[in-house]
Amino acid sequence: MIPRFDLPPEPGRRYRRRPGAYAVLMRGGRVLLTHQQEPWPEFQLPGGGIDPGEHPVPALHREVREETGWSMQLIRRLGAFRRFTYMPEYDLWAEKLCTIYLARPILRLGPPTEPGHSAVWVRPDQAAQMLGNPGDRHFLSLLR
Repeated sequence: MIPRFDLPPEPGRRYRRRPGAYAVLMRGGRVLLTHQQEPWPEFQLPGGGIDPGEHPVPALHREVREETGWSMQLIRRLGAFRRFTYMPEYDLWAEKLCTIYLARPILRLGPPTEPGHSAVWVRPDQAAQMLGNPGDRHFLSLLR
């Protein structure tokens, strides 16, 4: 069974399953986060939705590049969790199925290309306080 973090699903509400891949990117004692400005300011593990027909690993490479401007090397899968949430940018109530990987940032290719995102390097203890959801915080805590 995949653990759930955050609020339980609302009774009677329909949720669409939305798989995603996310990375804990560690380098030199720091963690690379993305700050997303919209729909509300929030720090997150870099990553995002897996498009239909897309494999999780290429999706993760794409999302990390778009949200941080960095290329990465996958190290290993850490686990997965579920969240039930509203995604205003898609007008969608979603059951997010989040797979978390440990990865190493390799090369900064340029600034993030995803509008409203910026890359931020922080200490793991800072990241644990900054991350916007408890699932991200849980997987980061496994590495501290």
